[in-house]
Amino acid sequence: MADWKNMVDIAAAFRFPGDIFAVKDHFGDGHINSTYLLTMKEEDATLRKYIVQRFNRHAFPRPDLVMDNSTRVTRFLHDKILHDGGDPYRETLHFCTAAEGKPYAVDTEGEYWRAYHFIDDALSLQLINEPGDFYTVAKTFALFNRRLVDFPAETLHETIENFHNTPVRFGRFVKAVQEDKLGRAAGCRREIEFILEREKDCHYLLLRQQRGELPVRVTHNDTKLNNVLLDAETGDGVCVIDLDTVMPGLMAYDFGDSIRFGASTALEDEPDLSKVQLSLELFSAYTEGYMEVLADLLSPAEEQSLIWGAKLMTLEVGMRFLTDYLEGDVYFRIDETRPEHNLERSRTQLKLVQEMETHWAELERIMNRCRLHA
Repeated sequence: MADWKNMVDIAAAFRFPGDIFAVKDHFGDGHINSTYLLTMKEEDATLRKYIVQRFNRHAFPRPDLVMDNSTRVTRFLHDKILHDGGDPYRETLHFCTAAEGKPYAVDTEGEYWRAYHFIDDALSLQLINEPGDFYTVAKTFALFNRRLVDFPAETLHETIENFHNTPVRFGRFVKAVQEDKLGRAAGCRREIEFILEREKDCHYLLLRQQRGELPVRVTHNDTKLNNVLLDAETGDGVCVIDLDTVMPGLMAYDFGDSIRFGASTALEDEPDLSKVQLSLELFSAYTEGYMEVLADLLSPAEEQSLIWGAKLMTLEVGMRFLTDYLEGDVYFRIDETRPEHNLERSRTQLKLVQEMETHWAELERIMNRCRLHA
């Protein structure tokens, strides 16, 4: 359970009205930050909920820059949503203000915290059961991208250096293999060889960006299925959450990470690889929704890059999980009862890469069909 006194101090730092009514720790399914659902009881007995998070300083050494990006983007989205006739208090996050007007608080131990208003009557999915849900998620992420298309991407901070620089990720992976600090490499030699064989692929997107073929845009960079909230009653897309990695990037990053996470037939940490497959039906549903919103904005080169984004984001995340496993699980939170949790996560990603390679021609046909029908 969360430390009650600590929650009292955090609630005071953000000037939440009323008294703490309830605290739920380990809220949500994020791997990085510590997340709590805090319910305050106000003087008139109104119960108001807030999401409170403590930053993982290993992952985000500059929380102030993360919050500068997040608040500027959400203010921009607020105005766009109003212009579109939507509800900005439901369709984008609203961060709470702490001392000196800052969107974060620092506790007595130097830990950084942020808070935002909880969005009621909404839910996120961990696994797609109906293709229509994935179509909705695609449209929600694509609308997020579309609304930010005229935001000056170059003004955003790079909150995690080289976050989707796949060649750099590859270099870190090779270093972790060579150092093998915990003697774990021998137990995952097959996975290591699989990644090493695809070194050349790692350069595909960045080479095209450097040639000017792929424009830099504002991207979410962590477009997992569970980072979209759906209306609990209607199933409609409501809001894109988890804005920690909103940075300059490529459309292929956002499209690719969604496919990586959502078009799989199994959870990200499924230990039984026979259950892990790439669903062409789900790929088609997502591509249809994504292109319906963005087809008129994407250049031909960007369209071509999307499938590569799916492959490289999946390979990259597989490398990251395996790198973390080799380094001692210092980045991604693991289930303590599963000492090979990050290795299992890596294996699911590499299985999906293999699936994408096998079905590459079919993925291209689906992309072309969805583009023509958009």
